[in-house]
Amino acid sequence: MKLDFFIEGGDFAKVGIASSELKKTLKQLNVDPKIIRRTVVALYEAEINIVAHAYKGNITININSHQIDITLDDKGPGIPDVELAMKEGYSTATAKVREMGFGAGMGLANIRNNSDELKINSIVGEGTKVNIIINMS
Repeated sequence: MKLDFFIEGGDFAKVGIASSELKKTLKQLNVDPKIIRRTVVALYEAEINIVAHAYKGNITININSHQIDITLDDKGPGIPDVELAMKEGYSTATAKVREMGFGAGMGLANIRNNSDELKINSIVGEGTKVNIIINMS
C-alpha cells in the first residue's frame, strides 16, 4: 500500500494530516498499537520539520507486511551539520516557530528513537531527504 502527501512549508494549520491519515490506515490494517504509536510519533516530528524549516516537501509511505517505509523529501535550506542536528535540545527554529510551541530540538532525536532505521541526506541550499523504516515485528 502506498500513501502520498504534499506538505507546504510554514502551514502549521495542516501539521499532522499525514500522520493522522497513516494512523487511521494502520489501525484499519490491525497493526500492533505500539508500532502505530512509534510510526505516528516519527512521522509527526518529520512533518513538523518540513513545515518549520522547508519551503515544501513530499511524503511517500509504503506499507507491506514486514515494514513501514516513510520517505520525506523537502526543498529548503538543508541541514549544515546532521550530527549536531540529531542532538537532543539542538534547534535552529525561529522565534516565531518556538512561540507556537515547536522547535524544542527534539524532532530528529524523537524520529531516531522511534525508528528501526533512519537515514538523512541533506544538501545545504537544496533540501533534505529523510528515510524512516519501522519494522512490523
